[in-house]
Amino acid sequence: MTDDRPAAVLFDMDGTLVDSEKLWGIALGDYATYRGGELSEATRAAMVGSNMSTSMRMLLTDLGLGTSDAEVSAAADWVEARSGELFRRGLPWRPGAQEVLTGVRALGVPTALVTSTIRSLAEIALDTLGRDSFDATVCGDEVGGRNKPDPEPYLRATRLLGADPARCIAVEDSPTGVAAAVAAGCTVLAVPCEVPLEPGERRIVRESLEGLDVRALGSLLPGG
Repeated sequence: MTDDRPAAVLFDMDGTLVDSEKLWGIALGDYATYRGGELSEATRAAMVGSNMSTSMRMLLTDLGLGTSDAEVSAAADWVEARSGELFRRGLPWRPGAQEVLTGVRALGVPTALVTSTIRSLAEIALDTLGRDSFDATVCGDEVGGRNKPDPEPYLRATRLLGADPARCIAVEDSPTGVAAAVAAGCTVLAVPCEVPLEPGERRIVRESLEGLDVRALGSLLPGG
């Protein structure tokens, strides 16, 4: 691998590789209806990129319900089951995502999936993404509660790959995920899906992954 290539490319999943945020929205809305309420648009937007337990606390608070550990756990079980049903029907790729993932793999650049989604649901998604598409996977229930925007998910991925974060590209769609990758020291290719993304430190905002030249990814790194 030549020096102008990134050490690794680290992919978020929901809203980045696959258009699963809409399916999450259905599952969350169904739970709200089940509990006799309605999820507000503001709370739904704030959930994007968050892990399951954080999202459940936000959901329960939005519905005016209790947020004890037992309530959060019960809500998570319900939403996990409903999301699993939806995921098994098939996950649509985000525009250009499959081509970028395939292109990066063809270059021989290591890849990791770094998602806030729990392992059981990520395993279903891997039926679409391909289990041989990644050299490592980090899920939301595997980081000891240090979920995005904490840098630990991305740092864990770089440790698994033996890669210097400063030489890694993270591909993200949410402010929460972007913050995590930047805090880990990665350069971020930010492609918004459900919520807007603003330019900032070590990030390149792009409207879509369509037409991206994966051979030029190294140019996004500092000094590239």
